[in-house]
Amino acid sequence: MEPQDIKIAGITIAPGEEKQIDAQIAKLPSRTPIDIPIIVSRSTKPGPTLLITGGMHGDEINGIEIVRRIIANNYHRPLIGTMICIPILNVYGFINFSRQTSDGGKDINRSFPGTRNGSLASQLAYRLSQDILPLIDYGIDFHTGGARINNYPQVRAQLDDPKNLELAQAFSPKFMIHSPFREKSFRKEAAKAGKSILVYEGGESLRLRKHAIDVGVNGLLRVMKHLNMREEAPVSKGGLFHIKKSSWLRAKSAGIYHSFCRTGEFIEKGTVVGLITGPYGEFEHKMKAPTSGYAIAINNKPVVNRGDALIHIGFVE
Repeated sequence: MEPQDIKIAGITIAPGEEKQIDAQIAKLPSRTPIDIPIIVSRSTKPGPTLLITGGMHGDEINGIEIVRRIIANNYHRPLIGTMICIPILNVYGFINFSRQTSDGGKDINRSFPGTRNGSLASQLAYRLSQDILPLIDYGIDFHTGGARINNYPQVRAQLDDPKNLELAQAFSPKFMIHSPFREKSFRKEAAKAGKSILVYEGGESLRLRKHAIDVGVNGLLRVMKHLNMREEAPVSKGGLFHIKKSSWLRAKSAGIYHSFCRTGEFIEKGTVVGLITGPYGEFEHKMKAPTSGYAIAINNKPVVNRGDALIHIGFVE
């Protein structure tokens, strides 16, 4: 079957074409228009349509940089099928150094399927649901840890689904984590439409981390090779761990937190992984790992309250 023309925001992209579409979503109170650049590259040969997105949360810079590098290095030009690249979905958050949109702190990833006349987050979710989602077969949504959480590079998906598991294995990070759907998330909305979406997490918000970016770029190239959209991709270094369950070690008291472990390392049960101290020298509380597992994320915030998440420990069966 010959590939057909597709249309995004009123712009037609024919097989063999590449276009940047500046999709206008809304205007600032100053009447300044807000456009979301969408880069579409199509082969003349039929094949799957792969969507890659960054910046759904505006302060998650590593995901934005991953999509930027894919475009800058011309990796987004497929041998077959179509690539749709959206480096910054949440332009409002990006220009305000914020996770959310600028109209009261709404989260786009908790706003799907969205509405035409709702909040800014809801409008963005609506446009993605209506204009992009019907066109794609697969997607990778690139994220970065929020709120000073440093995520070790990982892929999250509903891994009970064979298609999701196949894509995650092709991406081949060190950790692939079974993650149930969250209500009103992009991933759940895509699943309802029969589309497979992986969520990639790596690094810490408002800070570029080379390792997280490199793993994200290389993983995407491996997925493209798996889908026959390119001929070559970096070979995985192995060590793929399937994490089905995880839990957070939480602060037992408020104070200043000193972390003793690194993301990605294996922690034995009972190991002292951190220290919470009183700011006036009145106490020191040792934090011990309640079970053995991998540190898939670490909180880098030095001042913590009782109950704050400190270390995300993943269990490998």
